[in-house]
Amino acid sequence: MPHLLLIPFLLVALAFVAAPRSSLAQAEAPVSQCQMIARSLPSVTFASFSTPKPLQVQAKANEEVRITYVGHSTFFIETPAGVKIATDYNGWYKPPALPTVVTMNKAHSSHYTMTPEPGIEYVLHGWQDGSEKGADHDVVVGDTYIRNVATDIRNWGGAMEANGNSIFIFEVAGLCIGHLGHLHHELTEKQYAEIGRLDVLMVPVDGGLTMGAESMSRVVQRLRSSLILPMHRRGPPISQFLSMFGTGFDAVTDEDASITVSIRSLPKRPTIHILSGV
Repeated sequence: MPHLLLIPFLLVALAFVAAPRSSLAQAEAPVSQCQMIARSLPSVTFASFSTPKPLQVQAKANEEVRITYVGHSTFFIETPAGVKIATDYNGWYKPPALPTVVTMNKAHSSHYTMTPEPGIEYVLHGWQDGSEKGADHDVVVGDTYIRNVATDIRNWGGAMEANGNSIFIFEVAGLCIGHLGHLHHELTEKQYAEIGRLDVLMVPVDGGLTMGAESMSRVVQRLRSSLILPMHRRGPPISQFLSMFGTGFDAVTDEDASITVSIRSLPKRPTIHILSGV
């Protein structure tokens, strides 16, 4: 008799094991192919992930991503599957098409808007109102996985506000693309680990409105990105930022505001690529 009572439980267990893998995978959270796992900070190790196909949104490394500098801290990213992303979107600098996704930071009104166009499907704030924990985004949109790493900002009184803004990371076509936003401090070891590998880095070069050029250059050198795209230049000439880097970095000035990049076309040496308009 006791053995008969076990039969319903065995049937449930067998049904679970026999369930199609894809249906189980849909319940899993996205997995970053760019993120580092901190095992014994400050030393960090790149993680190697093996995930079901539904989560491999950034697997097609032969595809290209188009990046256009729109103005201030706004870039327009177009993915192979047609996802359109505008960074630090404020509604003033209009990208060439309506974005599917916009990211925002609240350091200044030039980095966000509370009245985005109704047709924008995803509006991702880099802050969390009423919470000191900060925003926490893990969103898959088409072929792109979008996540963030919260950072502190200076408020209007000069004091630091914990987790008031975010670095947004876009994983698509085998690339790890990071936008530093309105970064006000050098990053911690934990934040470097959470960010992971960044192939393309969008970095403010104002020389002080975010943070000084020397501090920002240390962040850039630590991230070791292949392609560095300056933005948010106010006041100091771009040459002041470039002077912070040695012979290990190349610099390119482009007459075009757009660049097309793939994992295979990344420069072999770290390159600061100055798009038109910066």
